[in-house]
Amino acid sequence: MAKNTSLYFRIVEGRNLPAKDVSGTSDPYCIVKVDNEVVARTATVWKNLNPFWGEEYTLHLPMGFHSLSFLVMDEDTIGHDDVIGKITLSKEAIGSQAKGLDSWMNLTRVDPDEEVQGEIHLSLELLKDTKKSCLRCKVIEARDLAPRDISGTSDPFGRVIYNNHSAETSIIKKTRFPHWGETLELELDAEELSEEGTVIVEVWDWDMVGKNDFLGKVEIPFACLHKTPLLEGWFRLLPLGNNESEAGGKLGALRLKVRLVEDRILPSTYYQPLIELLVESVEDSSALTMLEEVTTVESRQDVAMTLVKIYLGQGLVVPFLDYLNTREVNHTTDPNTLFRSNSLASKAMEQFMKAVGMLYLHEVLKPIINRIFDEKKYIELDPCKIDLNRTRRISFKSGVSEAEVRDYSVEMLQTYLTSIIESIVSSVDQCPSVMRVAFKQLHKRVEEQFTEPENEDVKYLAISGFFFLRFFAPAILTPKLFQLRDQHADTRTSRTLLLLAKALQSVGNLGLQLGHGKEQWMAPLHPIILRSVASVKDFLDKLIDIDHDIVSSVPQRAVFMPSVTVKEGYLHKHKADGPQLLSRFAFKKRYFWLTSETLSYAKTSEWQVRSSIPIQRVCAVERVDENAFQQQNVMQVITQDNDGKLSTMYIQCKNVNELNQWLSAIRKASIYNERMLPSFHPGVHRSSKWTCCLQVDRAVTGCSRTHSAVTLGDWSDPLDPDVETQMIYKQLLQGRDKLRKKYLEMEDADQTSSNKEKRANPDINPDGAECNAQLMKPGQSVAARLLVVIEDLEQAHAAFQLREKEDATTVILNP
Repeated sequence: MAKNTSLYFRIVEGRNLPAKDVSGTSDPYCIVKVDNEVVARTATVWKNLNPFWGEEYTLHLPMGFHSLSFLVMDEDTIGHDDVIGKITLSKEAIGSQAKGLDSWMNLTRVDPDEEVQGEIHLSLELLKDTKKSCLRCKVIEARDLAPRDISGTSDPFGRVIYNNHSAETSIIKKTRFPHWGETLELELDAEELSEEGTVIVEVWDWDMVGKNDFLGKVEIPFACLHKTPLLEGWFRLLPLGNNESEAGGKLGALRLKVRLVEDRILPSTYYQPLIELLVESVEDSSALTMLEEVTTVESRQDVAMTLVKIYLGQGLVVPFLDYLNTREVNHTTDPNTLFRSNSLASKAMEQFMKAVGMLYLHEVLKPIINRIFDEKKYIELDPCKIDLNRTRRISFKSGVSEAEVRDYSVEMLQTYLTSIIESIVSSVDQCPSVMRVAFKQLHKRVEEQFTEPENEDVKYLAISGFFFLRFFAPAILTPKLFQLRDQHADTRTSRTLLLLAKALQSVGNLGLQLGHGKEQWMAPLHPIILRSVASVKDFLDKLIDIDHDIVSSVPQRAVFMPSVTVKEGYLHKHKADGPQLLSRFAFKKRYFWLTSETLSYAKTSEWQVRSSIPIQRVCAVERVDENAFQQQNVMQVITQDNDGKLSTMYIQCKNVNELNQWLSAIRKASIYNERMLPSFHPGVHRSSKWTCCLQVDRAVTGCSRTHSAVTLGDWSDPLDPDVETQMIYKQLLQGRDKLRKKYLEMEDADQTSSNKEKRANPDINPDGAECNAQLMKPGQSVAARLLVVIEDLEQAHAAFQLREKEDATTVILNP
């Protein structure tokens, strides 16, 4: 049974941060670490002690984790950035809140003795003799130790302590991955052999000047050595355990939203009955109807996305959406309220467009969004918000009037809006076929329901409501959330995007709401909005002019065709050939493309000659230590040819977020590769040795564990039917009592007692159960089947968990 851990966190805002700059302000940003590995960095909010970020992330961690940390930093143009404070949440603290954490938390000071990381490989044995006894501890190696020296490494040594006895290993210079292989022995008296006491193994960084730095410790109860003659394994290094000081709130606070979803995934065969019920629901709607009834408002978006992925995987996403949309249309009497609520149908369509249409969205909008960010025009239409001090010179006159600002703003907005509309209406052939077919079905259902002449435009509004209001307009408003930009827009650009998003919403409404709102200052844009209505309708007509059977050619388990570029952009590739006089100058700018089949690169995006690496040969994608090339944000792609020979390509990204995005994207593309490596070298082989572990042999086994399954969650996540169905099962399990009460409570007392007898007797004849089910109403029959499936899955989970407990060791040394 596989374990699946997903961590959702949102860094909302900060307040009352201390001033770190001479100007009396700070330039704060947040770094997010999972077990001391940086997984995200927010944008910097300049000159603000109460910053708003609003950035959210999803992290998939199949191997689990121990802690989540948020460090607030002050960015400095010259010198090192200052640490303001941190918040650390243990996995247990996050997991104890079923609905997640959502609160303000005070920042604490950063204590170097608490900033430990890594693991140590030990072998402990208690030797008893008639004359003397001794504790034998073999300190084998350590990995991923914290860097304590300015070079990005440490000079570690180990120390074993029990009662008043201690012994130390030798010091290994300049490494975070030391190999000692030394055996230390402590002679013990007879009275020291009691089961009380603790064996402590500490790791320290040796310093020639000043005191040594603490790198972590392991505590092993002496009683374990009595129970287990030879104790060997990897142990996580723990901090000293000093109490964190909150500084009385003097360091400010962060508002965080954090949620942990931890599931144990059963083998695929156990989920098949539930999949079959959901597939049947495309024609017989009962199971989907019941799922919608038990889905909470908070979880509706997650359920919608999960269902979209399930039906994409089954090749039935169009019938699934057609069923939901038909129900929604048939239950709507006023066309003005159609799809205006956050129903399961609305959320499913929204998530469907993100799942299959994000690349299309990038093709249409990215050039225009980049232009708006680059030009940084001051644009404002609201008379109450025009600030003449913020305008750049629009004319050669001594001053600029409000009228001139409005005229200039109208001109620029018309230019931007025209470019956006033209890009959208000319993109019929770029729109994914499955998206077009789904809209065609929606158009048909709305036309059948609203046949009156006065409702002629409803069939267009239903499609444009999703296409413009729920897809393109939100992407224009917040480009970073749709991966159109790496950073949030500044205040000036953000206002321009907001005005454009408002205008595009009016276009999506076919101009029907113009003049009825409070924002009459938008009136100068009304003419261009009304002129675009005809072209938008023509675009929608062309969009749905497609053969329904065309989606059958798309592979069932693929959201994207193999030739589609999942990610692209300029990176710096390490030049592997020739003399390497200065490694920092050996990185050359190249343009990279990633598809589900290849990772390729060339000198520029227009360059015809490309070098390619087949994705099926990728066996690890990992970070590289900073001291390997004296460069930050470097990753390595390790490949293996048919003869088993390993090759490594080193690539540098411009920042930590870009690094994490490329790591995640390549890992997702190669997630089903069979020859993934369990370990790797985070350094580079130079001067006849590895810079990380100092081993001489180039082919020696890697000194650090790989993280091939650790990925950032986004629209490009691969489909995983078992994980998706597990999520649906959990929703149904929570609503089981509600379903039983609504569908299976019978007025006839005899039938009620009969049902109780069936539930109490798991060995009941299935043929008899089928006969009784035929006497039920259709909804009751499906509910009975659904509840049996839920119960079977619940029992399977219980059986697997019991087996895990029986197989697990009775002694847990390091949680």
